[in-house]
This record gives sequence, structure tokens and C-alpha cells, in this order.
Amino acid sequence: MKKSRSLRRTNVFQLLVSIAIPLIVGFLSARLSGNTMEDYQNLIQPAFAPPSWVFPVVWTILYILMGIASYRIYSLGSYRPQVKSALIFYGLQLMANFLWSILFFGLQLRGIALLWLIFLWILILITTIKFYRLDKVAGLLMVPYLLWVAFAGVLNYYVWQLNK
Repeated sequence: MKKSRSLRRTNVFQLLVSIAIPLIVGFLSARLSGNTMEDYQNLIQPAFAPPSWVFPVVWTILYILMGIASYRIYSLGSYRPQVKSALIFYGLQLMANFLWSILFFGLQLRGIALLWLIFLWILILITTIKFYRLDKVAGLLMVPYLLWVAFAGVLNYYVWQLNK
């Protein structure tokens, strides 16, 4: 009985760490990007642009889902080549995600940010496919993120064009 309790605690700890990683990455990216909410409100935006308060809510949910998905994959055994490969792509997309806000808001390089977002979307797609092949639930947990980044790409394009 003692062993299973210890194992459960370890799993809960791993889950919390898995969720904390993308949340911390997102928080740091936002902090390094400057005053993103004010910057966003000052941009000329297309009619379909959501209000600024939507972004932190959506990103928090997406980061939590991402963390749960990565935990499910990590739990399959990080020593396995397929798991290792999936987690490498997960890490790469997380790093690419970190840099987008800095490019778009911090450096105001909206055209480059759009290209970077396309690169990010491809990394997310690869990660989602790799996750899905290992664990269908983990793959499905990544789908909202994939869809949101596609929407963000359309929004990025229109904001870039409207604010030239």
C-alpha cells in the first residue's frame, strides 16, 4: 500500500510539473514582450479580433491542456524512442511559442512573427500527430492549441496588414 501512495504522489508531482512548464514559459514570454494588453488595444484590428481579456484566459487553458498532454506522453516512458521524439517536438514548439510574443509585441516584427507562427503551427501539428500515435487523448488535448494558433495566424496577418 505504501508503494502505491508514493507512486500516486510522484505522478501528481509529475503532472503538476508538466502543467507548470508551459504556464511558466507563457508567463515569461508575456513578461519579456512588454505591455502586450495595452499594445494589442492600440493596434488597428479586424472586426473578428477578440477583446484583449480573452487571450490570457485562452492561453492559460491551452497551456494546461498542453501540460496534461505532455504528462500523458512522458508517463509512457521517456526512454522509449517514440516518446523521446514526441517530447523533443513538444519542447521545440514550446520554445517557438515563447518567441512569438516577443517578435510580435516586443520587437513589433509582425511580418516575421507571422512566418514564425506558421513555423510554430507546423511544429504543433507534428507534435499533435506524434502524441496522438502514442496516446489518442494526449493528441486530442493538443487540437484546441492547433486551432487557436491557426486563428492567431489569421489575426496576425490582418493586424500586420492593417498596421503597416
